[in-house]
Amino acid sequence: MAFRKLVMAASVALAMGTAEAQVSDGIIKIGVLNDQSSLYADLTGPGSAIAARMAVEDFGAAKKGMKVEILSADHQNKPEVGSGIARQWYDVDKVDVIVDVPTSSVALAVNQVTREKGKAFLVSGAATSDLTGKACSPNTIHWTYDTWMLAHGTGSAIVKTGGKTWFFLTADYAFGHALERDTEEVVLKEGGKVLGKVRHPLNTQDFSSFLLQAQSSKAQIIGLANAGGDTINSIKQAAEFGIVGKGQNLAGLLVFITDVHALGLDKAQGLIFTETFYWDQNDRTRAFAKRFAAQDKKNNMPTMIHAGVYGAVLHYLKAVEAAKTDDGAKVVAKMKELPTDDPLFGKGRIRADGRKIHDALLVEVKKPSESKGPWDYYKIRATIPADKAFRPEK
Repeated sequence: MAFRKLVMAASVALAMGTAEAQVSDGIIKIGVLNDQSSLYADLTGPGSAIAARMAVEDFGAAKKGMKVEILSADHQNKPEVGSGIARQWYDVDKVDVIVDVPTSSVALAVNQVTREKGKAFLVSGAATSDLTGKACSPNTIHWTYDTWMLAHGTGSAIVKTGGKTWFFLTADYAFGHALERDTEEVVLKEGGKVLGKVRHPLNTQDFSSFLLQAQSSKAQIIGLANAGGDTINSIKQAAEFGIVGKGQNLAGLLVFITDVHALGLDKAQGLIFTETFYWDQNDRTRAFAKRFAAQDKKNNMPTMIHAGVYGAVLHYLKAVEAAKTDDGAKVVAKMKELPTDDPLFGKGRIRADGRKIHDALLVEVKKPSESKGPWDYYKIRATIPADKAFRPEK
């Protein structure tokens, strides 16, 4: 099949030992599945494979006699490609766990395949809160962030500071729909109004017609329910239209540090949004970021998705060791049983619904005059406690 050509195998050569008996074929196989060539490549892409390898190294698998192999593939942001790779990996290549998977429509497809095959799925890149809602699975952990968190972090903060009328510019697939839905709910709950919405295709190059509709709505806030290249292009083109200068404001509902880097502080300054990881937050995050950037071809700092892949893989390996098996549902159950603790997200836990909870950060992009050097981009306005950052458990 054509998708098999997309698979790039990168073995982490680790010693064999007594741990071999713990897993079905003597090897723990981790598949990193994401966008490696399009609009989400910088915020996930090859960097997620780097983060997974760093987690294997820091876990000390070699010293524990565990053999781990990492595969990576490009799902092209297409659910049929992603689910096809997942089936190939599970049925033929004996992959035990798939990680990352940005693009919510792809993640939902892989979520279903994983459940059918009895494997494990660790989501870092996808945002839809449905993964711990109507699509909840005993085989899936949602690690880094979700649309409910983004909506209640960014949306609530903006409405409370005066942004009462909204117009949504939304990516037309599962992620955008979920982010628009969750944010609209917050806006209305806080007493705001939604004056309109328009949906654009994934990987849109020309936002002019969509921005004109947003501009004509006279809404105070234009909510960007998109991500990656779509967010970058919509902000750049909004600047060309002079939208902010004419009295409207942009709300980046999902923004990554690589987006800010691509935009430059002159265009991104003042953006307020929610993250769960910032490379310059403390000594531990800075040490991780330095190691990561040294291995990244573009020398980028890690995004929260990369941090989530690292944390999820590290905890997964701890659970495999503790459960003495690579059976998907059993390992996920053990992951929920064990408290989480890693250098990037700190101590936390995984709920019964598969939602990993930790603090979130409300950040503001610095002005160029405030930045002290490369990648010094954020001011942390508030820390949202873990028990408030995510949707309450039902």
